[in-house]
Amino acid sequence: MAMTDPTHPGGPAEPPPERVVARVRRHARILTVPVLVLLAVSAATGFAIGNLPEVWMEFALVGIGVVVVFVFAVLPYLAWLTRRYTITTRRLILRGGLFVATRQELLHSRGYDVTVRRNWFQSIFGSGDVRINTGHDTPVVLSDVPNPTLVQRVLHDLQEQTNTLVAERRRLEQSAATGPQVAWGGR
Repeated sequence: MAMTDPTHPGGPAEPPPERVVARVRRHARILTVPVLVLLAVSAATGFAIGNLPEVWMEFALVGIGVVVVFVFAVLPYLAWLTRRYTITTRRLILRGGLFVATRQELLHSRGYDVTVRRNWFQSIFGSGDVRINTGHDTPVVLSDVPNPTLVQRVLHDLQEQTNTLVAERRRLEQSAATGPQVAWGGR
């Protein structure tokens, strides 16, 4: 079913191109503990490396330090880096996963409720959780995003714009389907 564009009679109306509005990650303060672990392990290993009586103890210390840094500093950083939320003019895209990549899309035209939840700690840093209720059992949660009220406002505005475009398309389709009015039997 082709729509017609009022500015180009008879030609199909093209939807506006999809644009990226924002790319959002969790607040970077969650990387504070991994950075502290990295600094503490580096300082402790550097201090103890020349003070151990046996060579094998130094190798064991370095090995343990590398494992601790990998598990408690590198993996959390990679997990933070791979989880991101992209807001476009048509949809919300949630990507994540360190070892298994997942991708979820929510179309603005489907409609959803957006709620912001902030605890006192998140309020201090200007972050919060944006809960998106799509009508399913569990809501989609954008965890600990910076400036959550702005994200909520943008999602509401995009949803309203999408609903306006859908209503306009339906009106154009109905007017194109009825076509010109011809009186039967008249001259």
